[in-house]
Amino acid sequence: MTAPSNDDTGLPVNRVEALTDGVFAIAMTILVLGLELPHTADSLGVRLWSLWPKLASYVLSFVMLGVLWIGHHYQLNHLRRMNRVLIWLNLWFLLAITFLPFGAAVLGAEYRNPGAVALYAGPILFAGTALLGHWIYASNRPELVAENLDPHVKHALRVRIGYGLGIASLSIAVAFVDTRLSLGVLLALPVGYLVRSRIDTRISPRR
Repeated sequence: MTAPSNDDTGLPVNRVEALTDGVFAIAMTILVLGLELPHTADSLGVRLWSLWPKLASYVLSFVMLGVLWIGHHYQLNHLRRMNRVLIWLNLWFLLAITFLPFGAAVLGAEYRNPGAVALYAGPILFAGTALLGHWIYASNRPELVAENLDPHVKHALRVRIGYGLGIASLSIAVAFVDTRLSLGVLLALPVGYLVRSRIDTRISPRR
């Protein structure tokens, strides 16, 4: 029997993509379930105003999930195949994603509590770590990545994930000094990823 070629090594990427997209869709939808208008005798404006911490947590969390989905999407675009290790790393990543709505609910209710901020930023840090491990493992195995993977893209993806990890870690540390400042630090995470980089112009088509 002939040995399998690199193109035949591993498992298809499409099922991992389908599972990941489904999990993100559910997590983004669950976020809004934490918003419930209080049933009091106050006016509608007063009741809506009382929801602002939860609304802010909802918007921030939706954007955070979007950032993580985009990062994961860019990674998979450069992969041709998957293997057991990558699948498990992806599952660990999804574990953090499914936990984020709970962290968002706690943050909306206890945003002045440093523990609540840490509970919220922790899954983001965990997801970023899994994403970084996922990319480092895959990018060091030519049989799994696109044939024309640009070395600059390989490095740039690591740097961009590292930026997110640094912001999440800093926000947890700052939370025990000032929770409002910590949330401001967290806002730098999605803002940083809005900046266009060479990753956007050097896409490796999957073959």
